[in-house]
Amino acid sequence: MFRQSRPPDPDQDLVTRAQQGDTRAFDALILKYGDKLYGLVYNMTSHKEDTHDLLQDIFARAYQSLGKFKGKSTFYTWIYQIAINMTLNFLKKRKRRTGISLSDPDTNVQQDPSMVDTTHEANPEQQSSINELQIKLNEALKKLSDPHRMVVTMFDIQGIPHAEIAKVLKVSEGTVRSRLHYAHLQLQSALQESWNERF
Repeated sequence: MFRQSRPPDPDQDLVTRAQQGDTRAFDALILKYGDKLYGLVYNMTSHKEDTHDLLQDIFARAYQSLGKFKGKSTFYTWIYQIAINMTLNFLKKRKRRTGISLSDPDTNVQQDPSMVDTTHEANPEQQSSINELQIKLNEALKKLSDPHRMVVTMFDIQGIPHAEIAKVLKVSEGTVRSRLHYAHLQLQSALQESWNERF
């Protein structure tokens, strides 16, 4: 059942058509959520090629599993759960591989459009400060545990409400708030250290 404050799934028509074999309907769903899923996966992996590979796998899994989707949650929540599970599994495997860890990200993560607000023009000095802050923030994010980085990505970067995050991660809203609080303290501490070093 949906809560009264929540409208029915806006994607229901596309989902039904995709379940009936309409590949264009599924493409429309991917087009609608592709950027958000890219942002989620990229913020977790910090690696462009891994993100593209993972997204292909996520979309393939979603398409194969579409028949099992019963509409108990929105399609958006459902595909997010697939993306999160597959990303966390990938990160576990990556940590086990020799020579690759979260401390070896793309060198140009901070330049990626999905990570930087390019809608506002800034003078070169401002831009340099913004880029520097972005680098420090990315470094601090990478030091968080996977569950903490996940909630920060979903809430702070993608603007997903606590209740929705709780559904996607299958935890209580209290757990989401607790993880966010801890993660924010860690990020604040890391950025404060950076600020003190600079000034």
